[in-house]
Amino acid sequence: MSAVEHIKEIEAALSERPVQRDDFVVASWRRCIEQHGLDPTKPTPAYILPERQLRHHQQQAERLTSIARSGLEELFRQVASQNYVLLLTDAQGVAVDYFGDANFEDDLRASGLFLGSAWSEAQSGTNGIGACIATGRAVTVHQEDHFDLHHVPLSCSAAPIYDLSGSLAAVLDVSLLRSPQPKATQALALHMVKTAARRIELANLMAEMRTNWVLRFSRRPEFVDVDPDGALAIDNSGTIIGATRQAQRILSGPVGSAVVGKSLDSFLDLEIDDLPTFSRSRPTRERCVFLKSGDVVYAHAIAPQPATRLRELPLSAKLSNAFAALHCGDPEVEQMLNKAERLAGNDVPIWITGSSGTGKERLARAIHKKRDERAPFVVVQCADFPGRYLETILFGDNSGDGGLVARARDGVLFLDAADEMPATVQARLARALTDDGIRPTSGANPIAIKAKIISASTVPLSECEMRDDLIFRLGGACLDLPNLDDRTDIDGLVDKIMRLAGIAAPKTFTMSDGARSHLRNRNWPGNIRELKNTLRVSMALSDDGFIDIEHIPKPVIHPKTDHAAGWVADLERCLSECGWNISRVARLRGVDRTTIHRQMKRAGIRRP
Repeated sequence: MSAVEHIKEIEAALSERPVQRDDFVVASWRRCIEQHGLDPTKPTPAYILPERQLRHHQQQAERLTSIARSGLEELFRQVASQNYVLLLTDAQGVAVDYFGDANFEDDLRASGLFLGSAWSEAQSGTNGIGACIATGRAVTVHQEDHFDLHHVPLSCSAAPIYDLSGSLAAVLDVSLLRSPQPKATQALALHMVKTAARRIELANLMAEMRTNWVLRFSRRPEFVDVDPDGALAIDNSGTIIGATRQAQRILSGPVGSAVVGKSLDSFLDLEIDDLPTFSRSRPTRERCVFLKSGDVVYAHAIAPQPATRLRELPLSAKLSNAFAALHCGDPEVEQMLNKAERLAGNDVPIWITGSSGTGKERLARAIHKKRDERAPFVVVQCADFPGRYLETILFGDNSGDGGLVARARDGVLFLDAADEMPATVQARLARALTDDGIRPTSGANPIAIKAKIISASTVPLSECEMRDDLIFRLGGACLDLPNLDDRTDIDGLVDKIMRLAGIAAPKTFTMSDGARSHLRNRNWPGNIRELKNTLRVSMALSDDGFIDIEHIPKPVIHPKTDHAAGWVADLERCLSECGWNISRVARLRGVDRTTIHRQMKRAGIRRP
């Protein structure tokens, strides 16, 4: 459809002539002209808030954003291959969180599918987020449904997220830059975003109402324990003090009266004293409850959790949110995070050292968030590509593409496994950091490197087999992430992992003292990554949310006895024969370099 045809269709709808559009789209078009004074003949570029204003919106939405993030990450993994972008906006339509493909960042920013974009109807005309806010329901606004010609290529499906009192709190949106398919093809996208929004509401209620009774229910018994339709929070007097949107609809209908503030037995043939009988110990089909309407739902009641059941995580007053999220009580880690935060605002390159699984990329992302999370964060896996391919990926090719270094612009360029960079690439990067920038293969003008460079390796900088001139340019400041075995905050990490899992799962988790002691005294060669997987298995094996020693799986890698087969002498001989080249030793022994460094540390072996 041409621009002229699109404008004529809007004029026809305003004249009450029939058009092939959903009623909510026509109503939105009317509001755009009659209430917001917008002109369909004047395309308006997407508006992205200045950083200070965005920070204010993010701070206001911070709790809900943190609760929603794990679910959004999972949803993005499902839809990223189809080129979808995820936006989480606040109730005003400002995008406070964003997931998109960095390869299309310029296009996404220009289209408004980006962090800080404003999508209210008054600002951007008819669009998925604005229509969702105006109608209070999930909608798809597809291509010419949009009012503004600037947004016509987009296809957007959005669903509302309500708080516990029934007020709109946020909007979740999945969008495509372009979709050649008809609107009907977005039905699955709309279903996925509605499901994700419902689960975020459930997670929010579980997080806010842990110290009260929570009644989760579903129309089908097989889903009540794993993916319920809705949930209520009830105080000790039997009064409903919180409800998800779907729970309200099930109890009182789509346009029924509010349920918060009313007694539980006003809607269900159930009283507060009956709740303990609806635990997981009973088969789901026996946990049926009659609504006053005569319908049946299947229920799961979760008893109030003591306020002190999980230890509160110690958050240093000196650390901003990005770094406080990585702090669980270890004083050395806190000191390192304070250093990282002070380094975030300048252009000094940083080298992060840590074994596999200690959280090197998470630390780099915290630095990026503190610096400017709206700027690009570009990851380069230096060990994944042979030299000529890595050089093209970093610096571009004859087509004029500037490569990932140029794409990082004034953001962060994260070089993972930087010590594995081939010699030819090391030489070119060293030159680019020395003179006036990258000299493209195409012969175009040099591109200055403005990004903050953060490198990561399992090997200390002093032991890296790299060009000296590049080492000095990448190692402006060094940050060392300790192994989990050397940290004093395992209890804090355990509590944090269980807390986050409890937010997104249908039950809350606690742990026996014996199980905690076992985790504290266990070796963790896989570090925090291994701890997370161990706890995930333990939580899955726990029927009632209580984790004891029998729920904890055995280590995937069993520690070997120090004296078995003279392994220390073996290792020393292998190191010597390989000229103390750690990478070569690791390849010969069929392990990664982290394992060799850990074995050397355990045996007290030092490089001569």
